[in-house]
Amino acid sequence: MDSEPFGARLHRAMSTRGRLCVGIDPHAALLTDWGLNDDVPGLERFTMTVVETLAETTAVFKPQSAFFERFGSRGVAVLERAVTAARQAGALVLMDAKRGDIGSTMTAYAATYLHKDSPLFCDAVTVSPYLGFGSLRPALDAARISGAGVFVLALTSNPEGHEVQHAVTQEGPRVGQLMLDHVAAENAGETPLGSVGAVIGATRKDLADFDLAVGGPLLAPGIGTQGATPADLPGIFGAALDQVVPSVSRGLLRHGPDSRALRDSALRYADEVRAAIR
Repeated sequence: MDSEPFGARLHRAMSTRGRLCVGIDPHAALLTDWGLNDDVPGLERFTMTVVETLAETTAVFKPQSAFFERFGSRGVAVLERAVTAARQAGALVLMDAKRGDIGSTMTAYAATYLHKDSPLFCDAVTVSPYLGFGSLRPALDAARISGAGVFVLALTSNPEGHEVQHAVTQEGPRVGQLMLDHVAAENAGETPLGSVGAVIGATRKDLADFDLAVGGPLLAPGIGTQGATPADLPGIFGAALDQVVPSVSRGLLRHGPDSRALRDSALRYADEVRAAIR
């Protein structure tokens, strides 16, 4: 087992590098805006520019796996190089893969992202619990062995998620709260921060009745293009604000390909996050 769990490493990274998580989302439209072709060389130029510009100062990168997978094996090879470069520069890498399955298939997903011998080994990965939280056990166990983290989709930023996440279970709590309760149980006794996080959209305005105290990090996507701002965070997360890891992707990436403009945008977002979570 890694001597320092992901939660402890994330806590230190946020203390020294700030809380901002930078998404790496190579949308076709973004590649075009950067003056790049929507092909593997364009993908690599885009991705490595972001990593090389920001890896020395960013706490967490969150590459969206789908935008690399769409190019097949050559795209995944770019993702592997980006993960390696980011981690070598001291940034943590959270793979936004949203994997969810059962049994041997979930075990294979866990081996892909959470086994130290895998070329796609990351510091953490996003997973979907909507085949039942117990279906995540292979990922949770693999993460604990390798010192990695797992972020569980709980109350997501997309409006369609409401119909599932707000549904009431037979036992009483809503599905989203049940997932948060499971996450809290996984983090029991962990300090200074548990290694099992929850994904909670920064665009949500309906969380007053949810208990967000899970003992682990709360990934908050939706800042920037989706409409949320760092100033919204205190009103959304309340007493759990100290566990929030705000994430911005297109709102920052649109400032490329100029490295200085990317760096300045990241600094502005980081300053706004710092002011909001002071």
